[in-house]
This record gives sequence, structure tokens and C-alpha cells, in this order.
Amino acid sequence: MKTSGLIHVIFGFTCLYAQTGCTQDADKSNQQTAEAITDYTIDSAATLRSRFIPLQGYTHLPVEPGSFAQYLTTLPLKPAGSLVNTYNDYPKDSTDIYCAVVDMPIGEKDLHQCADAVMHLRAEYLWQQKRFDEIAFDLTNGFKMQYSEWMQGKRLAVNGNTTTWVQKASPSNTHDDLWAYLQVVFTYAGTLSLSRELPAVPVEEMQIGDVFVFGGTPGHAVIVVDMAIDTVSGKKCFMLAQSYMPAQEIQILINPAYTETCPWYPLEFGDVLTTSSWLFDRNALKRF
Repeated sequence: MKTSGLIHVIFGFTCLYAQTGCTQDADKSNQQTAEAITDYTIDSAATLRSRFIPLQGYTHLPVEPGSFAQYLTTLPLKPAGSLVNTYNDYPKDSTDIYCAVVDMPIGEKDLHQCADAVMHLRAEYLWQQKRFDEIAFDLTNGFKMQYSEWMQGKRLAVNGNTTTWVQKASPSNTHDDLWAYLQVVFTYAGTLSLSRELPAVPVEEMQIGDVFVFGGTPGHAVIVVDMAIDTVSGKKCFMLAQSYMPAQEIQILINPAYTETCPWYPLEFGDVLTTSSWLFDRNALKRF
């Protein structure tokens, strides 16, 4: 049963950062500032970190080459102004929720929802790194579905609430195999399993790749895809991505506390994180 969020909440709070005058961070050398379509984005930039400019006085946190953080900060984006599409090509014309669309296929079934998008990103990263043994997700019944078993040609046999591996195919490890595996994961996992599987981390220790997750029916999950820091004050801000119901493309969320399409959230957000689609308790942050 899918457990993605159904609630659309817009609830403003006092933002800790200036809404105007954002500048591109000093470690960038591109000359596209004149093409800025808002104070926070560069129109023609094709990847996440190159498109979004940190808040004034902030600089992107450094990321280690080959890390999950680097993978997320270099996610490919659709052209500026693109609408999110659902699995059946229905546009999500809710531009008060998101400000960019990740350019990744999501399939033609109503499966790629909130927790699924998080697992999709994690699995794609590990597969690209050839860390196949680390691709594994708990299903809602607690069964750990390991991609290393799928690679050997084993497939999931489901009998009521009992799941087992059965040899069904020849060993193979193509990207199509990964996607077939993930579609089964999306079917039998969700926010409930993800919230139980991932260990909690304090918000103060947030890293790129951490996940806010509320396990429920419905529940919701969003992933931290970038962070920036004020090198003088040490304050940090972060950026979030999500999918939703029905299954849809991954989108970069705006901060509803701003009147403009700003994607940055302050780390000092209080007891409740108010996103443009959900409210998360401060203790809902988890880590792979």
C-alpha cells in the first residue's frame, strides 16, 4: 500500500534570511548571472547546484567527489519553467509548491511517489558507483529486499504477508534490471518501512542526503539535496526534493515562508519544518 502524503499545507513562518540580494557563491566562475530569472536561480543552468544560488552571504557546502552528496547536487534539471508530469503525463500545475523538476524517468505506473523517489535516488547513486551489495530496502513487512539477490536472477514471491526469493531468471545487472527491481520495491515499501529502516539524526547534524520522513497512511518523505553555510555566522540552510501522489517526477520544493520562489530552508526552523507540501516534526530527520 502506498503511503505518500495527501495533504497540501501552506503555512508561513518568519524566515531568518534575507529574501533579496542573493548572490552567486564565490567558488563559481560561470558568467550567467545576467540570466538570473529570480534572486535564486540561473535560467540556463542544467544541474541543481549550478542553477540555484545560495542566499546572500552563504556558500554551498563542499561535497566529496563520488559521494551521495555530490550525486544529489549535480542532479540534472529540466529547463526552467518546466511543469512536473505525473506517471500518465498529466502536468502538475502547482508552481507554488516547486521551482524545478529533476530530469529522471519515473515509469508509467502509479508507483514513484514520495518514499519511492528517495529510494530511487539512493539506488541510482549506488548502482552508478557499482556498490551493488549496498542496494537494499526494507519492505513494509520487514523483509530486506537486496538487489544482489535480484542480480542473481531471483525474484520476489509474495504469499499474503510472507515474502521469499525464488530463482526465476538468469543472472543480469543492467539498468533495466535495476529499474525492474525498484518497481517491486516501490510496490511493497513506503514511508512506514523507510521510517523504521533509517536511523534518526539530529537536525543540527544534517547532511546532504538526509531524509525527513513521516511514516503513515498517508505519510510523506522529502530528501535534502543541497546545503549552504554562512561562513561568518556558521548558520546553514538546505534544499529539499520530493515526489508525491499520484506518482510524479521529482521536484525541488520552494520555501512557503517566502513570497518568491526560493528553495532554501533555514536549519533553525524551530520544532516543525513547514514545507510547501507537508509539516514535519524536527525529530523526523533520518539518514541512509
